[in-house]
Amino acid sequence: MQKVLNLFDFSQKVNYKNEIFAGLTVAMTMIPESLSFAILAGFSPLTGLYAAFIMGLVTAIFGGRPGLISGGAGATVIVLIPLMISHGIEYVFAAVVLAGIIQIIIGIFKLGKFIRLVPQSVMYGFVNGLAIVIFMSQINQFKIQGTENWLSGNPLYTMLGLVALTISVVLIFPKFTKKIPASLVAIAVTFALVMILGIQTKTVNDIANIAGGFPPFHIPNVELSFEVLKVIFPFALIMSTVGLTEGLLTLNLVDEITNSKGNSNRECVAQGTANILNGFFFGMGGCPMIAQTLVNLSAGARARLSGIIAALVILFIILFGAPVIGKMPVAALVGVMIMVSVGTFEWASFKAIKRFPKSDIFVMVVVTLITVFLHNLALAVLIGVIISALVFAWESAKRIRARKFVDENGVKHYEIFGPLFFGSTTVFAEKFDVTNDPKEVVIDFKESRVVDMSAIDILHKLTERYKNQGKKLSLINLSRRCKRLIKNAENVVDINIIEDSEYDVLKN
Repeated sequence: MQKVLNLFDFSQKVNYKNEIFAGLTVAMTMIPESLSFAILAGFSPLTGLYAAFIMGLVTAIFGGRPGLISGGAGATVIVLIPLMISHGIEYVFAAVVLAGIIQIIIGIFKLGKFIRLVPQSVMYGFVNGLAIVIFMSQINQFKIQGTENWLSGNPLYTMLGLVALTISVVLIFPKFTKKIPASLVAIAVTFALVMILGIQTKTVNDIANIAGGFPPFHIPNVELSFEVLKVIFPFALIMSTVGLTEGLLTLNLVDEITNSKGNSNRECVAQGTANILNGFFFGMGGCPMIAQTLVNLSAGARARLSGIIAALVILFIILFGAPVIGKMPVAALVGVMIMVSVGTFEWASFKAIKRFPKSDIFVMVVVTLITVFLHNLALAVLIGVIISALVFAWESAKRIRARKFVDENGVKHYEIFGPLFFGSTTVFAEKFDVTNDPKEVVIDFKESRVVDMSAIDILHKLTERYKNQGKKLSLINLSRRCKRLIKNAENVVDINIIEDSEYDVLKN
């Protein structure tokens, strides 16, 4: 317990000045994004701030390592938009709770390593689609509130001018100093201009009423039934997967920067706990945020204190800053989100087009298109993973080879290279000449593996074909795992294995 509650990392010297400054800076960078992503998804702006506070505090205290910053991230919020549109906010809260439960299960059973099985091409497609969706969603802010009619005349020109001003500040301000978040300065400049000049433009209050206060407890108002579970489970699964993927990638990045080692399974449990609390306290959920984590580290933070301070600063804003947030120009948030979308897009993926295999490019494009046009990240990631798996199976199937020779005893040997599994069984079977082979045939698996039941089935059928010709087929140099796999199926298959071999067999 003492190790869990070691908030200030007494095992190492802590620079409290750096921790406090880093915490304040991180909070200032999280507030604009939390507000913007909440509005983007159709939530109350406070839902985004609640998520930033709860995610930030819980993971700062109980997370897998110091220095990691979590909040209401766009990657997880975008997943929930279709659910929000189709079923409403209560289903969103229920999905966030379920996502948290899934993450805790993954952490407890140490399954985090399987999250990394999501191919890079899928992640590129996901991130690029996410960036495009964020950008396109800003277009809706140019509509007259409560109607489908577009702004025109002076209101349109005012909105465009304020958005352009915000973007300009975000681009130019870092050239003077990077110690203060450019997005925060941009919002402050635009806000000040609107207030001083009395410019009439859409504000956050026009979208949603902001009433500050501590996050209230509530149980998601959904029916506890299988039908509801069928609706929320796909969104919860993808949200948990996306969150853990982002989280573990960020954790690895911090490990490299700080030359230390974090605990990925503990991070999974902390994220899950934070998301469950989000669902019960009007938060939109979230995950570790790479940009804010890098801001935290660049400010010199190395302990958990900075994350705790950031969360408490956000809570202070929630309790006392609601009136100010309500007067904030929507144009300022639109400008910030446009720059977020530009920064989110993996521009390096264009450079990789000439270097990546065509199959990876295809997967990346498919995932991006599904994300953009269907707004269904769950479906996009699922299809991307399935296509990648099928491509891998196809490529692996083509790699299986056989070297053939007849020894001095007249026994024909087939030395197999490459894995024998469901995808390669057809090519494997075509390599044998049952009719013309001698009476005794041996298949050597020294450089191969029997992977699944399809492989066992084809070996059984091949054995039967040789037996029908009055010939004997035997297997040699099987690994212990392969022997165990075949032995488990011995009641339904008939396969001859030569136990003694002059060759060394790999242990696995």
